[in-house]
Amino acid sequence: MMRPHICRRKMVAAEIGHLSLWVALAAALVLAIFPLIGVYRQVIGWQRYARPLAWLQWLALTLAILCLGYSFYINDFSLTYVANHSNSELPLGYRLSAIWGGHEGSLLLWAWMLGGWSALVGLFSRKVPLPMVVRVLSVMGMIAVGFLAFMLFTSNPFDRTLPWFVIDGADLNPLLQDPGLIIHPPMLYMGYVGFSVAFAFAVAGLMAGDLDPAWARWARPWTTVAWCFLTVGIALGSWWAYYELGWGGWWFWDPVENASLMPWLAGTALIHSLAVSEKRNLFRAWTVLLAIVAFSLSLLGTFLVRSGVLTSVHAFANDPSRGAFILVFLVVVAGGALTLFASRAGRLKGEGGFKMLSRESFLLGNNLLLLTATFVVLLGTLFPLLGEALDVKISIRSPYFNAFFVPLALALIVVMVPGMFSNWKRQAGHPLVRRLVWLAPVALVVGFFAARLPGDMPWVGTLAVMLALFLVFAHLDDIVRRALSYNRGLGAGLRKLGRAYYGMVLAHCGLAVLIAGVTVVSFHEVERDVRMAPGDSAEVGGYRFEFDTLSAYKGPNFDARRGHFLVSRDGEAVTEMNPEKRTYRAGGQVMTEAAIDGRLMRDLYVALGEPLGGDAWAVRIYYKPMVRWIWLAALIMALGGALALSDPRYRKKLGGTADAL
Repeated sequence: MMRPHICRRKMVAAEIGHLSLWVALAAALVLAIFPLIGVYRQVIGWQRYARPLAWLQWLALTLAILCLGYSFYINDFSLTYVANHSNSELPLGYRLSAIWGGHEGSLLLWAWMLGGWSALVGLFSRKVPLPMVVRVLSVMGMIAVGFLAFMLFTSNPFDRTLPWFVIDGADLNPLLQDPGLIIHPPMLYMGYVGFSVAFAFAVAGLMAGDLDPAWARWARPWTTVAWCFLTVGIALGSWWAYYELGWGGWWFWDPVENASLMPWLAGTALIHSLAVSEKRNLFRAWTVLLAIVAFSLSLLGTFLVRSGVLTSVHAFANDPSRGAFILVFLVVVAGGALTLFASRAGRLKGEGGFKMLSRESFLLGNNLLLLTATFVVLLGTLFPLLGEALDVKISIRSPYFNAFFVPLALALIVVMVPGMFSNWKRQAGHPLVRRLVWLAPVALVVGFFAARLPGDMPWVGTLAVMLALFLVFAHLDDIVRRALSYNRGLGAGLRKLGRAYYGMVLAHCGLAVLIAGVTVVSFHEVERDVRMAPGDSAEVGGYRFEFDTLSAYKGPNFDARRGHFLVSRDGEAVTEMNPEKRTYRAGGQVMTEAAIDGRLMRDLYVALGEPLGGDAWAVRIYYKPMVRWIWLAALIMALGGALALSDPRYRKKLGGTADAL
């Protein structure tokens, strides 16, 4: 029996956490109203409460999440959330990551990060005029009020509603018992929530009635940070799906995967549009609309995951009443922002023009392609749900997404290269054509032969590799030309280009690496499903896989059957692989743990399927060339964003930022 002082300690931790949520709600409510009134009444003293209130909200949420983490640490199964998502045998790392392993805890993580973003805006916006900071923090406070009210009234992680005392807990979903899932949700949520800052700056500017280039300068670094986090978060989710689910795929066009891709696409368009608004004071209305769309799509993803309207390995909840709350909140936030935008749109006209052939035109084309891709994904995700609501069965699968998404991605590269070469406002045609005339044939010829190195490839794949190389060669050409233009020698010129420029180059080259990796693995992977018993062998992708032995293995909270495979090529040993079939003791769930031998140019992948009688098993074996380039590309893109942010010119209040576009 548990000792009384331990019971009291558990009770106190949970009650402190619950009380902290109410303190955070009160702080958010006051932040949303009181300093904003001070702006309109021009009372400076009231406005100065905005930053302390933002910090109070975040500190209260930090205390709440620490209390929930402590409840998991000490196995306080009197809390419904802990009892449903933990177990006394669960390893400590997974026990703590179970904080965001379910619906209630993931909402607390969402709110805590929103509070953190608000506190950081207050801390790092000292050079922004106080009324603007107050409006931004007030908008973020309004968003926090919605999420905290949702949590406290429908999804409280500190509830004690179980009618019985749980001894060991129901256990964390085995899919989430993985190191990747310890960091994947926080990274993804940092991106989702980070777009709230761009949204708040846009709405604050609309409230003020005037959006000069300064607002874009203030919002752009925050948007880039959120985009970097979201890029890494999506990549981690893709990697987790690849090695944890045992399916061998890295993207399935799952509705929840799509829910993270849509704000990323809109956020990418927003970053480019902010550059135009800051540099040329153009696209102001369009940029504000993109900021609203990007955050609204983040909220839509939250609705899809928690509403119960879809079935997915990612979904956290299946309670329609909770989904209705989030849907109403989404309508209020997006609808309110769009209504304000409509009332102010007439004041957002740009103060200048640009010719058809100019950097502005190509960036506008970039935005339109990204938004078209976003709409394609949105339609493919929501249309089956609409059909289900009308009692009509509609299934939209990968062929639909690939048919639209692939041409749009290739067209994006076609627009990017001349846009990068062009000048602001007006670009002469002949110099641009001269640069493209020699560069395009080189990229096409080299790309043609590069595409055929792994073997024959359809024309779409060959074209994709050609365009990826076209983008890389264009950047190399641009780097050399810009460096030599300083007339100080190549080395000195390279040092003068600036981090923001190199960040742009890295991000764009990351896209090229992504396209190359996706193309090669899509057309040249080899998959075999075979029946194997110890002593059997199979040839896949030029490698010989021999099923050596099958043994029992006891993990910390699971029992497993572990296969031992010997892999060789041309008679030479390459590696040994140990796929597992795990049975988790608490709930009896059976999970596949694939074995992967990863190299830069290829992956070998083995997964145990179902036992087929005797010692025989269904075994899935893959040879996947260049699949790791996909995740490498995401890291390169995120590194590009981080490098651009490190440019000192981002931190100047006045004057231009780095010419990264």
